[in-house]
Amino acid sequence: MQKGDLACDPRGLIFEAYRIEGIEEVACRTMFLDWALGVPPSEDPVAHIKTMLDHYGSDHPDHPMTAILKSDSDTITAPPSRKGRRSRSLS
Repeated sequence: MQKGDLACDPRGLIFEAYRIEGIEEVACRTMFLDWALGVPPSEDPVAHIKTMLDHYGSDHPDHPMTAILKSDSDTITAPPSRKGRRSRSLS
């Protein structure tokens, strides 16, 4: 496995979190947030999280990133569509 091999982790942020010896939950949460901000609106972040859990978490069940992925897969939802009405400009 190489950094960026997993399509849902193209920058390898989650991959790298698992490689950092002694990483703490706060650092994992920061890396997860950075990853989440990079997910395109057209993609399902929950499906990506489940894929990463299957791929990375199975070998590291006690890792703090695994705990974050598990907790966030239950609470995250896809962002609402931005296809709403346009606001009128006041001219």
